[in-house]
Amino acid sequence: MQALTLILMTLWTKTVTFGFTQLSSFRSSRCLRTIRSLSTTDTNQVLCGINFVQQSVVNVLNENFDPKEVARANALAKLDKKKKKKKKANDELQEPDKGKPELSDEEKEAIASAAAAKAGPFGLLDAMVTPATRSEFGDYQVNAAMGLAKAVGMNPRECASKIVEGLMPKLGDIMEKPEIAGPGFINLKLKDNYLEAAVTAMAKDSNDRLGVPLTAEKQKIVVDFSSPNIAKEMHVGHLRSTIIGDTLCNILEFAGHEVIRLNHVGDWGTQFGMLVEHLRDEFPAALNKETSQNVDLGDLVLLYKAAKKRFDEDDDFKTRAREGVVKLQAGNEEELSAWESLCAASRKEYQKIYDTLSIEGLTERGESFYNPFLNRVVKDLEAQDLAVESEGAKVVFLDGYQNRDGSMLPLLVQKSDGGFNYATTDLAAIRHRAQFSKDDGGEEAQRVLYVTDAGQSQHFDMVFQAAKKAGFVPESGGVSLEHVPFGLVQGEDGKKFATRSGETVKLKDLLNEAVRIAGEDIRTRNEEESLSTELEEVAKIVGIGAVKYADLSMNRESNYRFSYERMLSLNGNTAPYMLYSYARICSIIRKAIDQTGSSKVDWPQATDIIISHDSERQLIRNLIRLPDILAEVERELYPNKMCDYLFETSQKFNQFYENCSVNNAENSALKASRLSLCMATASTIRLLLDLLGIKTVERL
Repeated sequence: MQALTLILMTLWTKTVTFGFTQLSSFRSSRCLRTIRSLSTTDTNQVLCGINFVQQSVVNVLNENFDPKEVARANALAKLDKKKKKKKKANDELQEPDKGKPELSDEEKEAIASAAAAKAGPFGLLDAMVTPATRSEFGDYQVNAAMGLAKAVGMNPRECASKIVEGLMPKLGDIMEKPEIAGPGFINLKLKDNYLEAAVTAMAKDSNDRLGVPLTAEKQKIVVDFSSPNIAKEMHVGHLRSTIIGDTLCNILEFAGHEVIRLNHVGDWGTQFGMLVEHLRDEFPAALNKETSQNVDLGDLVLLYKAAKKRFDEDDDFKTRAREGVVKLQAGNEEELSAWESLCAASRKEYQKIYDTLSIEGLTERGESFYNPFLNRVVKDLEAQDLAVESEGAKVVFLDGYQNRDGSMLPLLVQKSDGGFNYATTDLAAIRHRAQFSKDDGGEEAQRVLYVTDAGQSQHFDMVFQAAKKAGFVPESGGVSLEHVPFGLVQGEDGKKFATRSGETVKLKDLLNEAVRIAGEDIRTRNEEESLSTELEEVAKIVGIGAVKYADLSMNRESNYRFSYERMLSLNGNTAPYMLYSYARICSIIRKAIDQTGSSKVDWPQATDIIISHDSERQLIRNLIRLPDILAEVERELYPNKMCDYLFETSQKFNQFYENCSVNNAENSALKASRLSLCMATASTIRLLLDLLGIKTVERL
């Protein structure tokens, strides 16, 4: 138990926690009723995972122990703890520090009383419930007694026995009798009748949510991801942000949150003066509002390179480009028309990438959108003495950020020439997303996620801190600003992922190559000279799915080495393996119901599932962890947890299929049961691949 947390809790936290505990009690009783009715024919039931166990333990703690007395005891224990003598490197004893005066008994009592006064009821952290580390230990482990025992005057096993005594009436219908292991760990194992009822509910809900409950605390969440740059092609650097951001949106929406997908495109800045002036010379129609949208700008990359070459080599052009920026920012009609032509042409190109990746629902909210708010951001920072002048620029100094020489690291919000930069735009964006009301056009978000590379971590840390100090997020709290960093995509040699000539790999070329290799493999295995339209679609699903899964199956903060061979392999934790696993189960069901032809699987009606073999039990125990896995990803934002779970599910299904015949089961009831278990497994794979943004195929 994290009792020290209780000591530091504020009085308002006490009120909030008390309300939460009351709600926990209500949810536990409701969840218990749900579990008891899982064996009915109602398919609208929900699964109750680790959260139900946590709530039950929390209730037991509050019913049997006084959190105020625990806080008092822990405070006194910390104060009375004597400093241990330490040995120096030369084995001499280091005497305790005698510089600090000893606290009097009255002072200690005052501190302990203050800790008790601030302590609220026990919460989820105090329950200390985790998934079991090994399957033979059960399904869940409760470690609360280890931290609680001393404060309540018991040894850990005594304390664990007290907790078990309270848990039995709450969990007895679904759990075997809890076992106390070692010094005081409590192991919980689900009963077979609960496992059967829970997975039956999943099978009967296989076309919907598989029994996964919607969140009880719906939020409005902004996810900022992808962010390509106008007049530049999307490259491999945009791959991870786009894939990870889309997946997180899918998961959050599935949980029941209102999600706003924002594409913070790079559509503003000094480079547009250069591009506009190049268009003036090469594509003059782009500067006319009536004709600008009809101009074919051709290859935008070549256009950008040509403009950059002129800017670097032609001083007159450079002067015109700088003047063009000023005119654009002032809203001059010709410059705006040219800029809009560039945006339209770029939008058309990156939409092709989004269509290939099946990215939908993105709202473009580029840097230009926030331009009208930038002056106000700087003025408000200055009014609060947060923005100060430094070498002609305006900066914000924040505690904890230093340059290598020890000087304070500034957050630049306005350059010496009066221009703004990324930090200013990001501060304006935070304000729009978290502070502005809906009437003012704001999003009123409670959680804002920024999916960008790890190299921007310090930037966002500083921006978030500045926004909070400036009051750009509501003072009452409740708004979470979170950077979701990811590592680099590297070549197989661990170096920068680039073409043979050293250039950045274009994203469309990367995706096309994955589809080509997948198609060639499918053509070879099917002994076809060319692919049919149907197989071409399968190749696209496999190729694009392989690229996505290879990315998402890695811890997003790690760099990963891009390898077509590994990601397209039918062995290991890959998309082709998962797609094959799904198609294999479809084939099993087709055979079981004597379905022939190429039509979609005619999924049979789910029936009650019976455990007749341990491999069935292990598969079911894994399947019903689905709500826990999704809740963990929703909270911690690591999609690789889903991929690990998918791979484990597939492996456990293979073990089940090796040991338990479906079509030749001992009797019809067992055959129907195993078919339903196949359905629950297939639906779990299909659901999670869908959340990962990967389509499935019933034949592979």
